[in-house]
Amino acid sequence: MTALPKQPPTPADDATTEAGHSAPAGSWEERIAAAWYRARTEEVPDDELRDTVGTLVAELPAGHPVALYETGSAWDSTGVPDQAIAFYRAALDAGLPPDRRRQTVIQLASSLRNVGRPDEAVAVLRDERRERSDDLDAQLDAFLALALADAGHAREGVGVAVAALGGVVQRYHRSLVAYGEEMERSARADAAGRA
Repeated sequence: MTALPKQPPTPADDATTEAGHSAPAGSWEERIAAAWYRARTEEVPDDELRDTVGTLVAELPAGHPVALYETGSAWDSTGVPDQAIAFYRAALDAGLPPDRRRQTVIQLASSLRNVGRPDEAVAVLRDERRERSDDLDAQLDAFLALALADAGHAREGVGVAVAALGGVVQRYHRSLVAYGEEMERSARADAAGRA
């Protein structure tokens, strides 16, 4: 069983919402959110989580982008990132709704990094940074920082992480963002000079 880290509850952690998804009582969205909430808060065996998600996914049409995303998430969350990658790519190709698309990109990049492909993860996340900004910007940058470090660009990764932190704090906001962005630019320029 892969234990998920315990985190303090957030407003999205009740049984009716998952990552900003509000849903009417008893709806498919509510039931999938409840499955993920249970996985975050209880010791759920890996095969049970995959079976629960699989049962819910079977209610959607074959090849449905959300079904592909949720299946990938189940494999990813139970420690099988190589299996998750194919589902995440298929979900993106199938045209996910905006509320799940960025999550899928982040999770795809994380899985790529976890299977030893950090350069691909960096490319995926850099492409995503060019997309519309949303409430997952800091999370995207955190995963980019990890991928950069694994790809041998730790200084650039620190810059990305510091700038992301600066974007979510009030005190020292401008300084952290400016220092982080300068560190990232400097590291990229140094890498380009060595190439």
